[in-house]
Amino acid sequence: MDPMSITTRPILLFLAENGIEIETQVVQLTTGQHLQDAYRAINPNQLVPVLEDGDLRLTESSAILKYLADTIESPAYPKDLKARAKVNEMMDWFNTNFYRDYGYNFVYPQILPHVKRRSEEAQDATVTVGLEASKKWLAILNDHWIGPDKPYLCGGTITIADYFAVGLLTLGEIIRCDFSQYPNVDRWLQRMKSLDSWPDVNQAFYGWVAAMKDQQFRTI
Repeated sequence: MDPMSITTRPILLFLAENGIEIETQVVQLTTGQHLQDAYRAINPNQLVPVLEDGDLRLTESSAILKYLADTIESPAYPKDLKARAKVNEMMDWFNTNFYRDYGYNFVYPQILPHVKRRSEEAQDATVTVGLEASKKWLAILNDHWIGPDKPYLCGGTITIADYFAVGLLTLGEIIRCDFSQYPNVDRWLQRMKSLDSWPDVNQAFYGWVAAMKDQQFRTI
């Protein structure tokens, strides 16, 4: 794992909030450790996180959260099939709709050199499309998924969908996104940030945010 990783942080937050002991090994993305042959042998995707539990190896953040929740029979991943299906739906929505545009077409092209487009014209077009799509998804998240009454994404109690989603959404803090125009999203975000483990788990991430404070970005 890398503690700055957007997809590692939800797992670290879930572990910390539930007192789950786990042995961690840092794979530093900034120095390219994930690109070395030794790590490629562990995860050919060359991404973090990876979970190993005996002979089981998982390489997707969403799957890792589900597995960890099941190992402790956490109510954050409910056993009831319909309730669980709603959690799965929410996690899939963030992964396949929201994160695709918000992460890879809006935020990452502005902060990661290997994602930035080759020409200024292509870069501007990509970020413009990503920005407009992100606004659409945020409006849907605000009005449909959360709405004025839900404290959490799937209802009255926290689920692993909340842990997963808050890691993805806060990526935008690097480019200084302001979610106040989406009051239900902002309310939910502040609730997640009030978790006891939030400051410690996100210390490395906010170091990254601070390092980017003088750069200019297109933002929300």
